[in-house]
Amino acid sequence: MRANAAALAFGLLFAASGAWAQSTTPAQVVSSTNAVPTATSPDYTAVYCSGFVTADKVPDDTRLISGEQSNIKLVFSRGDYVFLSKGSNQGVKVGDRFSVVRPVTEPTDVQWFKWQNKLVKAMGTVYADEGHVRVIRVEPNTSTAVITFSCDAMQRGDIVRPYQERPSPAYKPIGEFDHFAPPSGKSVGMVVVGHTFTQLFGKNSTVYINLGNAQGVKEGDYIRFFRHEGTVAETAPNLEGFQYKMYGFGSTPVKYQWNDLPREVLGEGVVINVSRNSATVFITFTNIDVFAGDYVEIE
Repeated sequence: MRANAAALAFGLLFAASGAWAQSTTPAQVVSSTNAVPTATSPDYTAVYCSGFVTADKVPDDTRLISGEQSNIKLVFSRGDYVFLSKGSNQGVKVGDRFSVVRPVTEPTDVQWFKWQNKLVKAMGTVYADEGHVRVIRVEPNTSTAVITFSCDAMQRGDIVRPYQERPSPAYKPIGEFDHFAPPSGKSVGMVVVGHTFTQLFGKNSTVYINLGNAQGVKEGDYIRFFRHEGTVAETAPNLEGFQYKMYGFGSTPVKYQWNDLPREVLGEGVVINVSRNSATVFITFTNIDVFAGDYVEIE
């Protein structure tokens, strides 16, 4: 009996070790020299988690009101079941898809450049994208949905609105960025704030600018970022007069003002969402950090 038990234990150990080896062995070996496909447009997350700014009224009569295990869950994410405030009496059907958004404000209430608060107010309300849900069960005045995609944790009170497709504009061919591009002559605005209220940006960042449909901006347009040397109103750190002097590192005999020198072209991005007086821009290239308060123009 003892021998049989030992044999059984050894057999189980051998089987377990074999299963472990099988589960940890990669299905296929990929060479590090294999070419990685080059992205041709912003990916799904970049487009559908970018947020937006609008002065238009966003209907808020449909809300996420709770979810399963609500006694222990404060927030909900992909795969969770949530409850919506409308049902069959309000026209909701099984299979309906919705986007979940939330109005958000700067948590620190700090103005990072001279006109930031006024510009944000003029642009409208900033909304964060929280993700998508699909209805799986309908009651007369409520419905149950599963979260199929999440950008961030959803919570009670979030606004639920009908799902709308968003385009993913194609990138320009690589190598077309012009470091010395002259002014385009088209509408000029500013980088007002970034996604999640960040103030410093690089490639693949998302920013909100105060140019929109009213100023001729369309989805797919390219936006150029630039800065004037010598201004002290933007977030970018600087010293007064740095454009023509720096203590211990030389100076010029002439005091140059910000508009006496060529502008500095910082990078560019593509418009992925447009409202009346604002646009969401996905940055595709920078040759130096972009800050809130830098200027933009339509290419």
